[in-house]
Amino acid sequence: MTTTIPALMRSAAARHGDRPALVSQTDGAISYRELDRQADLVAKALIADGARPGDRAAIWAPNMWEWVAIAIGIQRAAGVMVPLNTRLKGGEVSDIVRRGQIVRLFSIGSFLGRYYPAMLKDEAMPGLRRRIVLRAEPQELGEGEIRFEDFVALAANSSDAQLAEREAMVKPDTLADLMFTSGTTGAPKGALFDHRRSLGGGQAWVDIARQTADDRYAAFGPFSHNASYKAGWVASLIAGSTLYWPEAYDPASVLDLVAKNRITVMPAPPTVFQEMLAFPNWRDWDISSWRFMSTGSTVVPIELMKRLQAETPIQEISTGYGMTECCGSATHTRPGDPMERIAYTVGTAIPGTEIRIAGPDGHSLAVGEPGEVLIRDDKLLIEYLDNPEATRATLDADGWLHSGDVGCLDADGYLKLTDRLKDMYIVGGFNVYPAEIEKQMTGLPGIHQSAIIGVPDQRLGEVGHAFIVRAAGSSVTAEEVIGWAKANLANYKIPRGVTFLDALPMNSTGKVIKFALKELYKDA
Repeated sequence: MTTTIPALMRSAAARHGDRPALVSQTDGAISYRELDRQADLVAKALIADGARPGDRAAIWAPNMWEWVAIAIGIQRAAGVMVPLNTRLKGGEVSDIVRRGQIVRLFSIGSFLGRYYPAMLKDEAMPGLRRRIVLRAEPQELGEGEIRFEDFVALAANSSDAQLAEREAMVKPDTLADLMFTSGTTGAPKGALFDHRRSLGGGQAWVDIARQTADDRYAAFGPFSHNASYKAGWVASLIAGSTLYWPEAYDPASVLDLVAKNRITVMPAPPTVFQEMLAFPNWRDWDISSWRFMSTGSTVVPIELMKRLQAETPIQEISTGYGMTECCGSATHTRPGDPMERIAYTVGTAIPGTEIRIAGPDGHSLAVGEPGEVLIRDDKLLIEYLDNPEATRATLDADGWLHSGDVGCLDADGYLKLTDRLKDMYIVGGFNVYPAEIEKQMTGLPGIHQSAIIGVPDQRLGEVGHAFIVRAAGSSVTAEEVIGWAKANLANYKIPRGVTFLDALPMNSTGKVIKFALKELYKDA
């Protein structure tokens, strides 16, 4: 196995040459050899522009071939790549630029009806030296901005010898990326990883999916997220696969992507599969090539998993668990696991990873007892950027990552997730885990999605409040929801109120943003 991401790109280009590495539905394919050449140009341009080893450069753009070339180019120039989600607003990006001491920002130009760099016009970012804009017309550029094509032209001022000298500085323990967490529980924290760890995240996915050069892999999420970065294009470079991604996320576009490109591997959040199965005539698409799918969440509806197995030709349906801080994967179900295991657990620890369940005092709990999920392996984050307090709270002296998730292990080592510790609330002395209620609520006709939060109550301290997205054509009422809860749940678990929404607030990975729901409740 190669030891750095730039070395991986070199090796993959040598092995696979003119085979397609990346395929965009609008731009077509770019080969392994050409992707490597483009990464060289970016690295040379950075060197010519005065980039120093360790400089941090951010990418704020949707999935495109340039994204991968820029990322590898930054790392080839011994820099640290900082991926930014395109859902972030100007103030959020400028905060990361300041906190992350970003020196260069590669930004998309016009996207989703707006010129992205304009969102930063009034933001103070004194340490930012360069703003490079992708796919922009010259007349669109603002003050201090340069088009990507013109920036890459600077590569002519760097020699092959300079590039080789810089690339030789990149070692397995050189910082590779700074990943900001998804922020479902508050402000994002910056997690630092070196090349060894990031490659370990990619290799873990290759092993899970048994991915090979024959696979056509669809990365469903943004490249700014581990699932499409380390478990996405890095994994594809390791396996020699061809990577695709959807240009739109509606069911028809996803089905088109799978059918037209004969996709073999595609992981995605549960909502993607729910919407696919709810889409009229989804069986009209030939998705017989799809051999492996994976999903993961605290709440994966049981009926969804059973329908996927019974109604689709997908050969292997699986679930897993992980997070930014462990490079994406910690547990996964195994080939041949029965549906009960796939539906009710997130599998066993992947090779090289340890899982234990700890009580409030830190001691390990017995089989079946719920407690905090702790993870230990060699691809955990090094630390949080400039946040020793958060690092100490997350990584203990024995190398265990404290996940903040609640779960239990069965006798065979399969992990069942219960909830987030921070999402748990206490009703009259009883602990309530929202995910347990949400999972059961998927069985109530007329409900597409649900999310439960704890809200203040004068008598009981806290009580539950349900946010619900109705299924298409449903007119289910709050009274029916609470009536169902009274018939199916312990008294202290019954939501005392219901709010109907058109959609739940979610981050880019399909996780419900609970603190946004709490703000909605406060404002109501």
